[in-house]
Amino acid sequence: MGSYDLEFTINVAPITKKNSMQIVKAGNRPMLIPSKQYRRYEEDAGWFIPKAHIETPINVRAIFYMPTMRRVELVNLQEALLDVMVKYGCIEDDNSLIVRSMDGSRVGYDKEDPRTEVFITYLEE
Repeated sequence: MGSYDLEFTINVAPITKKNSMQIVKAGNRPMLIPSKQYRRYEEDAGWFIPKAHIETPINVRAIFYMPTMRRVELVNLQEALLDVMVKYGCIEDDNSLIVRSMDGSRVGYDKEDPRTEVFITYLEE
């Protein structure tokens, strides 16, 4: 592997936000909100997120080690990761001006130690 500007590991089993939604009533209208399971993941993951406040272009490489071999969509895992990184101040926003690419990301399997390994590289503007 190469050299990265920032590396950290989220020692919590990865979860997607999209597939973990629940329907609640807001007045007379149904509304989708993240499930309790996702909200718990977001809270637990926050302990491992560095508060780097990155606002310049970066590549985020993430390796998601899942606890089961069940199929999961990489893009949904990436979306949840970026949302957590924004919420806890690692990156200022997850728009394309900051997160320019997610090259090298993939899903793996580790029943004993599910986690997300994150590698951030600053890009030339």
